[in-house]
Amino acid sequence: MAKQYVSTTINGESAEYLCETQQTMLDVLRDVVGLTGAKEGCASGDCGACSILVDGTLVCSCLMLGVEAEGKAITTIEGIADGDKLHPVQQKFLEHAALQCGFCTPGLIVAAKALLDENPNPTETEARYWLAGNLCRCTG
Repeated sequence: MAKQYVSTTINGESAEYLCETQQTMLDVLRDVVGLTGAKEGCASGDCGACSILVDGTLVCSCLMLGVEAEGKAITTIEGIADGDKLHPVQQKFLEHAALQCGFCTPGLIVAAKALLDENPNPTETEARYWLAGNLCRCTG
């Protein structure tokens, strides 16, 4: 099967890769690019463990094809921090022990960042609605 060339930006850096046309962005990130922070929980867009930002929009990477990243800006959990300085959302997750096994944590952090980028002062209801697409297997 022929592979497709893709030129994109991942976590602020230019990136190029070859992928099969049916490969998901999640598979490309993990298996081709080597970024393993996004996790595969359901492969159907129901759990949010694979959440990334595509041009600032929250997306389940298991539902996006790798070829669709052409010309887009992709942000993964690995790109949320600024070097060794954690993003405020990451810092708050640590401070408030909002982690258990850690499987869902990358997706939750990416989703929380997306919410705060769009609405810096959400109500509790808005935050609950926004994060409803993220499931934690530890807490149900």
